[in-house]
Amino acid sequence: MLQALRNKIHGWPAAIVLGVSVFAVAFFGIESYFVSRVDTYVAKVGDHEISQQDWQNRMNELRQQIAQNPNAPFTVADLEKPELKQQVLDGMIAKVLLDKANTDLGLQVSDASVRETIGADPGFAVNGQFSADAYKAILSMQGMSPAMYESKVRADLGNQIIPQAIYTTTLVSDADVDGFFRLQLQQRDLRFVELPRPSLTDATVADADIDAFYKSHVADYTTPEQVSVQYLEVKQADLKLGEPTDAQLHEFYDKFKQRYAQPEQRQVSHILIDVPKNATPDQQKAALEKAKKIAAEATPENFAKLAAENSEDLGSKRSGGDLGWLEKGVANAAFDTALFGMKKGEITKEPVLSPEEGYHIIWLRDAREGDAKPFADVRAQLAADWAKGEGERLYNERAGQLADLAERNPGSLDAAAKELGVEIRTTPMFGRQGGEGLTADPKFVAAAFADDVLNQGNNSSLVQVDKGDAIVMHLSKHAVATPKNLADVRDLIRQRILDERVDAAAKKKADELVAQLAKGGDIAALAQAPVHTVPGLERSKLAATKDVPQPILQRAFTLPHPVDGKPSWSVVQTGGGTYAVVAVDKVTDGDLSKIAKTDRDGLRGQMTDAMAKAATIEYVEALKARGDIKIAQDRM
Repeated sequence: MLQALRNKIHGWPAAIVLGVSVFAVAFFGIESYFVSRVDTYVAKVGDHEISQQDWQNRMNELRQQIAQNPNAPFTVADLEKPELKQQVLDGMIAKVLLDKANTDLGLQVSDASVRETIGADPGFAVNGQFSADAYKAILSMQGMSPAMYESKVRADLGNQIIPQAIYTTTLVSDADVDGFFRLQLQQRDLRFVELPRPSLTDATVADADIDAFYKSHVADYTTPEQVSVQYLEVKQADLKLGEPTDAQLHEFYDKFKQRYAQPEQRQVSHILIDVPKNATPDQQKAALEKAKKIAAEATPENFAKLAAENSEDLGSKRSGGDLGWLEKGVANAAFDTALFGMKKGEITKEPVLSPEEGYHIIWLRDAREGDAKPFADVRAQLAADWAKGEGERLYNERAGQLADLAERNPGSLDAAAKELGVEIRTTPMFGRQGGEGLTADPKFVAAAFADDVLNQGNNSSLVQVDKGDAIVMHLSKHAVATPKNLADVRDLIRQRILDERVDAAAKKKADELVAQLAKGGDIAALAQAPVHTVPGLERSKLAATKDVPQPILQRAFTLPHPVDGKPSWSVVQTGGGTYAVVAVDKVTDGDLSKIAKTDRDGLRGQMTDAMAKAATIEYVEALKARGDIKIAQDRM
């Protein structure tokens, strides 16, 4: 066939075909003939793709956070719910949109802000001070380089630029604060009557009524679904570590020596003269000349004033350029080299140029020499730290083994129990609402009723019921929800029908009474029951009011203000099929003169937070509305 085609294509037809082919290759790129694109993103925001790897990384972070926090509002199983997955993805999309908005607006995070954030993290502190060695060691254990972590911190700070700007420009007026306190401290004068439950007038219930009620309320007369599970448990507290040898402690000491040492530090202030990205030679020259002029003028006495007036590091200029105590490796290389080559009290005469920032005038205010503690002096602390670390390591190792063995042998816990030497335990029967002890834990219950355990008969994945406490389970027994026999619940249904008749009669009587009171009737004469009067009841103290039923209090503070001296009336169900009638006779706004300034300032801060968060959400929603966003639900 190919030869036949060659034989037929000669002359001008061949030229046309060849011309079209060359045009196609030139215009579309020859790679399009060999490579077909397959979209793999979970979401696409403009040109930015949130990949499946990004998505999985974020979900894994959340799983780890939930596992480490026994009081987390969600369980690991909850992360599989579509609505929660969407919330997680919405958060990732919001970050992309905020990052793009930063770029469009020319907003960026300075190196100084990154340094300040990392330096203030207590997780990297030794003896209350940031330790560069501890910082590097901790990142190394997490498989991260300083550059990777600093990039993450920069991204996190970047996502806060616009929300922080919204917060700082959110205004809560005195009228807003006054309005809240007027309402919170509002007082109301109440009257209420608790009506007696009416007597039953018709106690006849036909069998047909019972049958119909049973059919329409069968869920109320059903034995709930229950399960019993076998489980294997690994607890860090039960693991036997033994005493560490001197060799182990020396190895631990050498590896984490920075924890037991005071590193060399420098107390420093600086003045930053910014050099814009892609600066022209004239801009660079102007920045250098300005920096040299300031350096020539700077003395320890006027440094803070010069910093406040000239420094373009917004994070430190308000404090006179103070950067606090720094260790080697915290600042960029040029700054670091200059700083640790200076003498105490010295100010750089020549500005120091650092990449991506600009020119620094540096004042070394004080210095601390490094001071490592001898092994013998910290042996007891070493033993405690080793035991903690070794316990966590061993626990993670055992929990990982348990998860792997349970996954490799999904139909039974026997192999995992034998391999690990752990006893298989069995719970009593419990329902979806949980039981007692371990079966009261929502994470345990969720895993027991998950599809892979309940329906597929597999072992569960690892369940972190508490910090240092992990479990894998397997279904032992399953009792499905079963409707009770009508004969067994007939008397209960008859009584319920009678109770509902009384409830209806009580509600009707209360409604009729309110209708009469609204026309000006006398409550004492009409109700024929004690009338309770409660003057000056304050809205902010409702929870502490014990002599008035809470349903009455809640209704009373939702009723409209009295008009023309006429009280506002309402019917309130107080529980157990009983009703009350409540009236609001008078409403008095809170006395603003009694509000302390600290209380006003505290409320203003809370209102600012709430309003700023709402405004930030609106801003992100506006970005979403304007943006080109595609979501692949099937890849979540």
